[in-house]
Amino acid sequence: MPTGDVVSRRVWLLAVAGVAFGTAGCAGYRFGNNTLYAPNVRTVYVPMIQSDSFRNVPGVDLGERLTEAVCKEIEKRTPFKVVGNAEADSVLTARIVADTKRMQVESPTDQSRMVEMNIQVLVTWADRGGAVLATGAVPLPAASVDVGQAAVLVPEYGRSVVSTQQEGIVKMAQQIVGLMEEPW
Repeated sequence: MPTGDVVSRRVWLLAVAGVAFGTAGCAGYRFGNNTLYAPNVRTVYVPMIQSDSFRNVPGVDLGERLTEAVCKEIEKRTPFKVVGNAEADSVLTARIVADTKRMQVESPTDQSRMVEMNIQVLVTWADRGGAVLATGAVPLPAASVDVGQAAVLVPEYGRSVVSTQQEGIVKMAQQIVGLMEEPW
């Protein structure tokens, strides 16, 4: 008949073995917002976003403003670090392909009361070898993804073209960084 010390030692060994075997299956799990992003990417290079638009604020290009917003959003929401050279783990390239304005409401004297401003951007996120980053069960359908964003200009509320563009740029940056998340 085993003594109390031997029994307690066996129970302790069984508990340690149970914990070891129980956590061994969890070794591949990730926690927090790291679960949303590719584990093999640590750095992202974002070259200056090119713009085919003619609607630029004097001295500041839409592409420059969108590049700044995307870099800030990546640093804020993802575990990735934005770096300034192409030796990064991945490269996020984008091009503004369309920038349109459409009048939604006008006054009886033909003045704009509400204008919808749209930005269309082609985005590609690739690793160092040029392969499009798409992990998980649902790969990206093409090398480039077309993303659009609208903002509404209402002059009566003190909105200007610049403030409306900036609202659209910030929302576009959020949408682009959202594309960096892995599919479920």
